Amino acid sequence: MDFAGLWDTVTATQPAPPRWLLLGTAAVALLAILPRPLWRLSRNVVTIAHEGGHGLVAKLTGRKLAGIRLHSDTSGLTISSGPAAGPGMILTAAAGYTAPPLLGLGGAALLAGHHVTQLLWIAIVLLAGLLVMIRNAFGLLSVVVTGAAFFLISWYGSSQLQSGFAYLGVWFLLLAGVRPVLELQGKRRHDGARSTDADQLAHLTGISPLFWVGLFLAVALSSLALGGTWLLT
Repeated sequence: MDFAGLWDTVTATQPAPPRWLLLGTAAVALLAILPRPLWRLSRNVVTIAHEGGHGLVAKLTGRKLAGIRLHSDTSGLTISSGPAAGPGMILTAAAGYTAPPLLGLGGAALLAGHHVTQLLWIAIVLLAGLLVMIRNAFGLLSVVVTGAAFFLISWYGSSQLQSGFAYLGVWFLLLAGVRPVLELQGKRRHDGARSTDADQLAHLTGISPLFWVGLFLAVALSSLALGGTWLLT
């Protein structure tokens, strides 16, 4: 396939999926989030989006991105250098918890326009960009496996398999965007954690960390409501 043919394939629209696929993928995504044993596995995908959000915004705001680490306990670390305060640092710190639901919202917008293949290839490009910044073995494995799944399904999968995978991924990001914020506040309340993104933002801005937790939750719930509406209508 030449470049023109590939471009036509990537940008083409696909038929609207059947209703059962929309509801079925939403149910599977919810199942991957609610039970704790499954969540301990699926949360790694959220960590990829979370740390990728930090890294992308750091680059966009002119900070120097030194590397990203993803750990098997679903934690992660993004290291960037630049001014220790100011808009760039604030936006970078705020990007983590907002990245998964906003990525889900963007994906829902593409699927509402029936751009299934385009969504899969955008995901591949984003994961490839993230891969070059990963600085540990588990992180490399996580991103490679995730990217390989997107590539194989986009290249070899049937149109229905591609649709199912795309809708499952978007539903997952929309639904999974809520639980880490609740866990964040639970960790702060019960464990006395004061090194979270919300606390870092409070230090940078002088605004209560509860405000930032509330903002993260508002973004997640708003994205779920709007994205879910786009997917179901």
